[in-house]
Amino acid sequence: MMKITDVDVHIVKRDNSKMRAYVTVTIDGLFVVHDIRILEGSNGLFLAMPSKQIAPGEHRDIAHPISADARKIFEDAIYPVYEEALAKADTEEETDDEE
Repeated sequence: MMKITDVDVHIVKRDNSKMRAYVTVTIDGLFVVHDIRILEGSNGLFLAMPSKQIAPGEHRDIAHPISADARKIFEDAIYPVYEEALAKADTEEETDDEE
């Protein structure tokens, strides 16, 4: 069974964009996937896998889970780290405002 052994989240400043963060994951301590995006959709957060533009307005995933179970492994590993990073960013922002 695949195991995500490291998650690195980079929060994106909140603005009018749906983008919330960029994520890098390490799988089994052997394989790294960069540029997974956390986006805010109409039904909440979702993961967008790395993709490349193949034509104007058309993108193709470069890497992606092939089953709902595999996607859940990514979500279960990423979302808690995202929530921690978001809380830390909010705390740092409050501290900066107080100074």
